[in-house]
Amino acid sequence: MLAGTGLGLVIGVLLGLLGGGGSILAVPALVYGAGVPLSAAVPMSLLVVAISSAAALLPRLRHGQVAWRIAGVFGAAGAGAAFAGAAVNRLLDPRVVLVGFAVIMAVAAVRMLREQTAEGGDCALPGGGVNWRGCLPKAIGSGLVVGFLTGLFGVGGGFLIIPALVLLLGLPMTVAVGTSLLVIVINSAAGFAAHAGDTTLDHRLTAAFTLAAIVGSVIAGRVATRLPADRLRRWFAYLVLAVAAFVTVQTLLNPAAVTG
Repeated sequence: MLAGTGLGLVIGVLLGLLGGGGSILAVPALVYGAGVPLSAAVPMSLLVVAISSAAALLPRLRHGQVAWRIAGVFGAAGAGAAFAGAAVNRLLDPRVVLVGFAVIMAVAAVRMLREQTAEGGDCALPGGGVNWRGCLPKAIGSGLVVGFLTGLFGVGGGFLIIPALVLLLGLPMTVAVGTSLLVIVINSAAGFAAHAGDTTLDHRLTAAFTLAAIVGSVIAGRVATRLPADRLRRWFAYLVLAVAAFVTVQTLLNPAAVTG
């Protein structure tokens, strides 16, 4: 229980600081840190991420840092794809899921370490407004990919949403973070619904993990604007790479830990 609380706090802090990212560590944290089987870790992770992301979103709503229409398109596409990802998850060996998860983590980390291009694009024109003819296909396509991975791996997808919103859709970073949190809430809720009934959750551990994540996300959200986002993102990328390596080694050498 203590381990779950501490890990939940870390997840919440990362969500509050970066508008995502903490969710990618939730499944490994629950499986290897709290000893939860993968079948239960996936829906538990989605529930925790949905609630803690909603908490982290509140202060950004007050500052108008959400692109509502883009979030709606992105989230609607992802919500449907989350059910497809959950269906594929049930067909795969848990070890295959975790190794695939580690690969996605590594790719995302490398992407975060690369220099970001200048903001601006179809979804955030320099003069203001949105060119939906160019923006809509990108928003739908990005939403489908992120939503599928949400259902497959049990992640909110913020580590993929942020690059998609900034690099593909051209949103400013401050707006991308708030929009990402809203999309994470939508995707995670859909993913949890898709996995509901697959297994019985440990309600005490889930509550402790969730409450700790909420506290971490709210506190981090208040101080996020005072910290250098680029440096935080680089350090987080290194952490994700380390966790990806750990997950791969543990899955290959200690497969019993995956299935409980």
